[in-house]
Amino acid sequence: MAGLDSRSHQLYRRAREVIPGGVNSPVRSYSPYPLFVASAKGSKLKTVDGQEYLDYCMAYGALIDGHAQAEVIDAVEEALERGSIFGQPTEMEVELAELIVSLVPSLQMVRLVNSGTEATMHAIRLARAFSGKKKVLKFEGGFHGSHDSVLVKAGSGATLLGSPSSEGVPSDVAKNTLVSRFNDEKIASKIIRDHSSELAAVIVEPVLGNVGPVLPKPGFLETLREITLENEVLLIFDEVITGFRLSIGGAQEYYKIRPDLTILGKVLGGGLPLSAFGGRRDVMEKLAPLGPVYQAGTYSGNPVSVSASLAILQSLKKRAVQLYSRLEKMGDVMRRGIGDHLESARITAQVNGLGSMFQLFFTDRPVTDYHSAKSADIRTYEKYFYSLLASRVFVPPSQFETCFLSTAHTEDELDATLDAIGTAVKTLPR
Repeated sequence: MAGLDSRSHQLYRRAREVIPGGVNSPVRSYSPYPLFVASAKGSKLKTVDGQEYLDYCMAYGALIDGHAQAEVIDAVEEALERGSIFGQPTEMEVELAELIVSLVPSLQMVRLVNSGTEATMHAIRLARAFSGKKKVLKFEGGFHGSHDSVLVKAGSGATLLGSPSSEGVPSDVAKNTLVSRFNDEKIASKIIRDHSSELAAVIVEPVLGNVGPVLPKPGFLETLREITLENEVLLIFDEVITGFRLSIGGAQEYYKIRPDLTILGKVLGGGLPLSAFGGRRDVMEKLAPLGPVYQAGTYSGNPVSVSASLAILQSLKKRAVQLYSRLEKMGDVMRRGIGDHLESARITAQVNGLGSMFQLFFTDRPVTDYHSAKSADIRTYEKYFYSLLASRVFVPPSQFETCFLSTAHTEDELDATLDAIGTAVKTLPR
């Protein structure tokens, strides 16, 4: 990392004068200043100071083929020549909707929006209107965007009415959000049964991605599907992270479970702003102009983002069998290699992950939910982060984010990264 006289530091000082905290998303902020990126290609970021870093954030999971993927760039350039936005329907958005519905097992209809926050907000509104019920159940550590209904955390106890985890969220809104413990099917089942008369939906990330990757225990997702069906509660899978990343059909294809509604984003956009929500036809037809549930957006289905999405999804579909198998093997190499280095250095930590997702937690407890993730030693992770940064390897600055692989990462780069990790863990306290 360059010094305090660097171009990045100069830009950070300027940014703080006009942008709150100097960044447009809090996760990008870290001491003494964030790296300001000039360009990126494949697996690498290039900073405004001319330094190159191997990137394992991949725009927090949005880039499955790496930065500046050629087919996406070509598609975007062609789209821009035709016009950046029309405010009217296009043939491309029909083609994209047809493609998404064909790839994601539970989808019969889909609506395009611009962000994951928009998608979850509208999906929850839709679930409430369809069911005639108000409350929603989410899980501790599950991130579903930054709107009021889901910006809620749990306190102690098996079940409780949500309390806001951000100032500005009215407690009256938060009270309609129930919170349970991820991977505890008994507690979740009890909440669903006890509140079935007022519970519109259960929303869950099939794999928690914003406390690091936390995998569902065998039977957990299956139980959620069974209990929600029994109690006439809609099940919403938030696949913003897992969609098109774990498999071409997302986590629902990987785990063979069909939710009622699904949220998509990140990989879907091919690096441009695009999200979607979709699901059962009878639910989706409640949306305006067919039904009484309002959803709209000037940039929804904009042709530039749609062109990028078509390019990436068509490419993934052609390569799906080999691509996801390769990413799984790459993930195994990283998880196994990190584990070997930890053992060699006699460092107690947990390595979590699945497919192209991985992260390590400096704790002696298996990480299976939000509480066990929070037991990790954040200070040790910070030392690990800065050691890797010194080796020109960029991983998430936060312990509670996920590392992502892409098809652009090479075997040599994985080896070099594991060497850097081996060096990093040797410097950590035992």
